[in-house]
This record gives sequence, C-alpha cells and structure tokens, in this order.
Amino acid sequence: MIVIIDYGMGNLRSVQKGFAKVGWEAGIVSEPEALEAARGVVLPGVGAFADAMRNLRDMGMDLAIRRAIDAGKPFLGICLGQQLLFESSEEWGRSRGLGVFRGTNRRLPESVKVPHMGWNEMEIRRPSPIFAGIPDRARFYFVHSYHVQPVDDEIILAETEYGVRFASVVGRGNVFGIQFHPEKSSGFGLQILRNFGKLVKDASISGD
Repeated sequence: MIVIIDYGMGNLRSVQKGFAKVGWEAGIVSEPEALEAARGVVLPGVGAFADAMRNLRDMGMDLAIRRAIDAGKPFLGICLGQQLLFESSEEWGRSRGLGVFRGTNRRLPESVKVPHMGWNEMEIRRPSPIFAGIPDRARFYFVHSYHVQPVDDEIILAETEYGVRFASVVGRGNVFGIQFHPEKSSGFGLQILRNFGKLVKDASISGD
C-alpha cells in the first residue's frame, strides 16, 4: 500500500520500521514502475540536495514522483525529501528540485549552530489531518542545515524557530513535507506516520 523510495540517500529501514510500529506495511522500492501500483508514496532522505536530485533523475524517479502526485496519491517528503519538493536549493550553488511547490531552500543563519540537531517545537499554523492527535508545540527531532522557504504562505502548515522562523511542515492537497524525522521523534513522530497511513487508506477506499 505504501512505498518508500530508495534512491541512495538516507536510512530507509528506520522509516519502514516506524510505519510497522503503527500498523502500516511499507515496502522499499527503487523502480519507478513500483510507484504506479502504490497507494501512498514516501520520499525520505539525508544528504546533499544536488546529489539527491541527480540520483532521482538518473533513475527516472523524478518523473514517476510527479505522476504519482498528479494521480492524487498521498505523498510524504521527510527531511531532505521535503526540501526536494521545492523548485531549487542554494546548497553548493543553485540546484533545481522537483518543483511541486514554489520556493527554495536556504541555509540556516550563522547566528545559530548548524546543523540544527535535536528536539524542537512545532507550532501549528493551519489544521490538517496529518496533525490528528498531535497538540500544538509538540516536540520533534530535527537534523538539517537548510530549510524550505515557500513562495505560497498558504502551504505552510507548521513552523519552528531556530535562528529564523521556518516552515517545518508544508502541505497542499495530497502532498505533505516535514523537516523533522518522525521515526526518531518518539510518540508524536509515530503519530505523524499513523496519520499518513490513514490518509493513504482513506484515499484508497474513496478511489475503489
């Protein structure tokens, strides 16, 4: 039902185990064709933006991701996976992203220790089913040096403060992006994965 994209960037098994803990089966796939049969898609990732996009393009996964999103399948980008949903990144020069959302990725300010590593609050700005059972200002685990800067303010679902106020959760329609690592964020992080699994299930029922 849910597939996790393996494109050589990050620890996929921990995300897979997180879904298993909350009762959702998730398979790890590296073939673009696997997204066609999937009901929900997860793009995790840790590492450099340009390398990640190069891997996705070389695999043909960039086009498969756009087809899955255009088909209305629930999609979740985690950490680097959230950043890749945007048009570009300033990391090591300017690199082009998937362009699902308008905006870019910028480095966190030099006034704070970079990378941002550890627990921090998430302030909910807009209600969303991805937040079911999660209180405002719940704490999640972050590891990142860059943050997304959306052009469209209305896609910002939650924000976090770390030297700058940045979008820690974005979403529109069937697409969500989160900057923190839900699989490392204890109970509330697992609740995010549980909520995404329910969105996939509900979308599957309505589509049958």
